[in-house]
Amino acid sequence: MSAAPERFTTLAAASRYEPEKIKGSRFIACVAPAATSEEASGFVESVRADFSDARHVCFAWRLGAAGDVTRSNDDGEPSGSAGRPILMQIEGHEVSNAVAAVVRYFGGVKLGVGGLMRAYGGAAGQALDRAELLEVEVQVRLRCVHSYGDSGAVQGVLAAWDLTAQDEEYGEAVCFSIDVGLRAVEAVETALRDATAARATTERLEGA
Repeated sequence: MSAAPERFTTLAAASRYEPEKIKGSRFIACVAPAATSEEASGFVESVRADFSDARHVCFAWRLGAAGDVTRSNDDGEPSGSAGRPILMQIEGHEVSNAVAAVVRYFGGVKLGVGGLMRAYGGAAGQALDRAELLEVEVQVRLRCVHSYGDSGAVQGVLAAWDLTAQDEEYGEAVCFSIDVGLRAVEAVETALRDATAARATTERLEGA
């Protein structure tokens, strides 16, 4: 099994592109970043709302640092003629946590399966060509528990690594979460142990 990637490329913002008509049909490609299937689905629904009179809104998305969560949908076009070509463009551009929806306004002339594949994939590809990209470092969420007496030492570690405590809870002990870049996780865990004589404990909640 290959190691989890430390960084991946995604889209910096949502954008749209409409290439030249193909035999009268309009194809409008809408792309956006999306960290979850819910976000991706929500974006597709927003595109449907914006182009409510369109005949088809076909889409695909690719999620996760390794891009191993994918979905595609032909929205009434012949099977494999729309969603899959859109997904292939996302994969070919090597972006993840990304969604692409291509709107079609039928121009009166059928394009055939091959023509549809080129049209949907081409529109998505041209939109992705023009999209602003963003490189993201994979984050791991750590849950830390420490005594009140070690608060100063723990805060010193957080300051040294420029980390911000989240979801703080104050009971018999202090609990909080921090998001740490994948490459720095072991070093941060070691720093917390060393600063508190191993009294502070950490648990990896996600990402690694």
